[in-house]
Amino acid sequence: MKTSDIKNPVFKAAVEAIDGGKVHELRRLVAQNPALLSERLVNGEQGYFKDPYLLYFVADNPIRMEKLPVSIVEVTVVLVGELKRLEVVSLQEQLDYTLGLVATGRIPRECGVQLAIMDLLMDAGAKPGGGLGALAHGNVDAARRLIECGGALTLGTAVGLERGDDVRRMAPAAGQDERLVALTVAAFYGKQEWIAFLLALGVDPNDYPKSEGFHSHATPLHQAVSSGSLAAVKLLVEAGADLALKDKIYGGTAWGWAGHMLAEEREEALRNQHAAIAEYLERKATGPE
Repeated sequence: MKTSDIKNPVFKAAVEAIDGGKVHELRRLVAQNPALLSERLVNGEQGYFKDPYLLYFVADNPIRMEKLPVSIVEVTVVLVGELKRLEVVSLQEQLDYTLGLVATGRIPRECGVQLAIMDLLMDAGAKPGGGLGALAHGNVDAARRLIECGGALTLGTAVGLERGDDVRRMAPAAGQDERLVALTVAAFYGKQEWIAFLLALGVDPNDYPKSEGFHSHATPLHQAVSSGSLAAVKLLVEAGADLALKDKIYGGTAWGWAGHMLAEEREEALRNQHAAIAEYLERKATGPE
């Protein structure tokens, strides 16, 4: 949503104060309107940002600004402090959900404040998750911090964080979907060692993860294509990955994904990687090499 879409003038002013890093203005608005911290903004949207609390806006997730103010940590300190001082009933819910938004966000990472805001929220009582959502958005350091702070380690997170001893310990007892999620993580990051390891355990490369935590709309082969690793793609294809399978959102095959990424990519090195993958998949799709 855009800030300009906010109809409530007081809530809009508070969001603008967050976006501008105007700590004193935010303090004034909250002092005069304490309901800002306890009432949701009814925005009529669906999805993960439906009817947000004010605290959620510190994450810029979904992206509205493309950049957080330099004082965003101080802004978050103010909001969390006032939530606790006023003993807002929804405090735990707000802390937990904001932590998720920050951990999965691109802008907090790019602005160099992701870990600082996460630490602040967890120090205030936010419960760390298992890190899979952070990994799904490329936020490896955020996922690592969640686990370090007590988040439950899963096989998929262990693969994404290269915790080899944990992967080998957990994999034999893991269920099929947990193993499939782990294979999808390995493919997403182009981790050839763990792709081979999980395939050797009998994980089906032609299934879609049932867990919603890590790109359940696509197969491991799609994710290997997105990683830019030709070696990872070859491992899955040679293990029987079906090139005709389509993702559940865009209806694209792995070959289609490769073509799209080649068309969209601007960096020459990455273009070359996707070109090689597209060429390989084309050969595999149209006949014997």
